[in-house]
Amino acid sequence: MATHVFPTMGTVASLRFRGEVPDRNLLQDLHDHFEELEQRFSLYRADSEISRINDGSSQLTRASESMLAAYDLALRWRTDTGGAFTPHRPDGLLDLSGVVKALAIHDAGGILREAGVRDWLVTVGGDTLSDGTLSDGTLAGGVDADRWTAGIVDPADRTALLCAVPFDDRWRAIATSGTAERGEHVWRRPESGHLVQVTVLGPDIITADVLATAILAGGTETLDLATDTWPIDVLCVAADGGLAMTPRLRDHYLARAS
Repeated sequence: MATHVFPTMGTVASLRFRGEVPDRNLLQDLHDHFEELEQRFSLYRADSEISRINDGSSQLTRASESMLAAYDLALRWRTDTGGAFTPHRPDGLLDLSGVVKALAIHDAGGILREAGVRDWLVTVGGDTLSDGTLSDGTLAGGVDADRWTAGIVDPADRTALLCAVPFDDRWRAIATSGTAERGEHVWRRPESGHLVQVTVLGPDIITADVLATAILAGGTETLDLATDTWPIDVLCVAADGGLAMTPRLRDHYLARAS
């Protein structure tokens, strides 16, 4: 097992490999990929493309293809989630953070696969995409030693886990959105305030990441929409500590607790 870690997007990227770390040129390509996205989409850099759009020194209609593609993706997710996910902040500023981190992880996985690298995890800020040797695809019961797993943190105690979830052929990505670490950083509908953490396990990192944010923002109504529409599993933590899970995750949780 080998790990490569570097800072990016205001957090940390972690690349874990079952074998040796890839050569330096490939790692540099990954670093450059994340840096390019930071230069374009970071709201903390005054000279980034999105910051220049927001301060009026540049126009969205003349934005780069990458900017327009990310914006179009965010708008489509806004439509699909009934407005629970949105690229527009209440103050009117454009904020594509909700899709950019997922795009960065997704593209990093593509870079690794194109280079012939297999059996890895790409994690940024706790959100993870997996590739590897997997077993029979069920979540309940024991965890195969060859399978990557991800821990779901207890928002009431950041040193503890609610459960560990094995990745399988259908659920290759996991993403969590919550208030325990960063506070109220997501604009939320009033009726969604009882949720403090949402974890989504899905077939790809973009779906998982966007829906974790959307459910945190939209509450029970968006949770029902998401689980009825997309092939995902969800674990929600309420302010009173209560847990709500989709059936497969509940079976896994109870099996691991017994």
